[in-house]
Amino acid sequence: MKIEALKVPEFSQPAEKLKEKGTASFGEIIKESIQRVADIEKEANAEVERLAKNEASDLHNVMIAIEKADLTFQLMMQIRNKIISAYEEIMRMQV
Repeated sequence: MKIEALKVPEFSQPAEKLKEKGTASFGEIIKESIQRVADIEKEANAEVERLAKNEASDLHNVMIAIEKADLTFQLMMQIRNKIISAYEEIMRMQV
């Protein structure tokens, strides 16, 4: 059985595409990243549904999709926490 490497989505890729167009904004990058996380979660849900309907042939692929969705969500939450922390730090600065 061949073991393949997991490919974690790159959150920097959307920024590169937007920079080429000259319209890169922080809000657009965040929205696109959240959309990518949601898409990965939908893929995992589809795999779970296939397993429930007994259409999935391999339990390992279902578990990998679930873990991939979980890890991307955890990464997104950590990025969110860092953004909020940076915002709070800026707000504490005296002008």
